[in-house]
Amino acid sequence: MKKYWINSRDYILIVLGALIQAVSLRIFFVPADLASGGVSGIAQLINFYTEWPIGLMVLVGNVPLFLLGWRFLGGRRFALRTAVAIVTYSLLTDLLLKIPLFMYYSDILINDLKGDIFLNSLYGAIISGVGYGLVYRARGTSGGSDILARILNKWRGISMTQSYLMVDTLVILSAGFIFGWKQALYAMITLYVSGLVAETVLEGGGTVRTAMIVTNKPEDVTSRVMDELERGVTYLEGRGGYTGSSRPVLYCVVSRAEVATLKTIVHEIDPEAFMVIGVAHEALGEGFRPLKG
Repeated sequence: MKKYWINSRDYILIVLGALIQAVSLRIFFVPADLASGGVSGIAQLINFYTEWPIGLMVLVGNVPLFLLGWRFLGGRRFALRTAVAIVTYSLLTDLLLKIPLFMYYSDILINDLKGDIFLNSLYGAIISGVGYGLVYRARGTSGGSDILARILNKWRGISMTQSYLMVDTLVILSAGFIFGWKQALYAMITLYVSGLVAETVLEGGGTVRTAMIVTNKPEDVTSRVMDELERGVTYLEGRGGYTGSSRPVLYCVVSRAEVATLKTIVHEIDPEAFMVIGVAHEALGEGFRPLKG
């Protein structure tokens, strides 16, 4: 039952994420002539001249990419989630125009933001980023440049950031010639901001700090951290590179607000201690968010 619930939850998130992306495209990107990158951006450019339905072109353009993803990114498991995301996004992109209630409120927003490309790009980036993040959390992809970027990452070792940049550059340049270079610049900013938002939604906003502490008084430090911060401490086996002697390394995870207290504890007990503070995107388990699928 748990497995079925997780799968059902994933598909609900994918549909919701696709809906949010479609809303962002219709309310912010299309009225402001902001090419959203990838297949959607190409569809916008073609629609500018032909008025062919954007959603239909997105669906058609994703077919060859979908087949590539099937071949290189995991077969059936990849295909099912990605197919749901692509079909839902494509259908909603066109169907939203046939819903009177949506058209009524979207016209209000469009008129309110008319001529303000900055706000259109900002709102569009944030909202579409939430949509992308929900799809990614559900272990899906949004098709288009997402598929190509993952293929480049997997088979050529190119980072995801560079992959997206390579894939979307041609679309942004084309948008510059058609919509104007001001719109192209804001489209680049939109892609960057939406990526940050998607990453936040995917990994969670609960950024925490990790600490590794080398001290001659590990028991005292551990006792105060557990008593005052109520955080667990793990002993790691370490060996000094210069002295060759064994000594424990304390490892603990704290919130950002607790870093100052941790520094004070270590300094008061052992001013000669060595401590490294790192950043972790998310902490799951006892004392933090529950570990779940």
